[in-house]
Amino acid sequence: MRLFSATTILGCLLATSALADTTGGVVVAYDRVDHVLVLDDKTVWDLAPAGDLVPEGLSAGNRITIEYNSAGDSGVGKITAISVDAK
Repeated sequence: MRLFSATTILGCLLATSALADTTGGVVVAYDRVDHVLVLDDKTVWDLAPAGDLVPEGLSAGNRITIEYNSAGDSGVGKITAISVDAK
């Protein structure tokens, strides 16, 4: 019984290593060639791996939400969605 409990706890801990998270803000700049996005909080996002998720017509002034999988202490894992919020 103890082995089952320890295995269950370990499995739960490992399953939470890729946590979903969101962030958002106003686009200050978007470089379509280099796939670099800068938000108003001065965060810089490399969107090259998420190229097909970038909304058509994304431009400065758009308020957006970025959904991504957190890689824990390593930072951002995979971007899963990018959406332009209604004004």
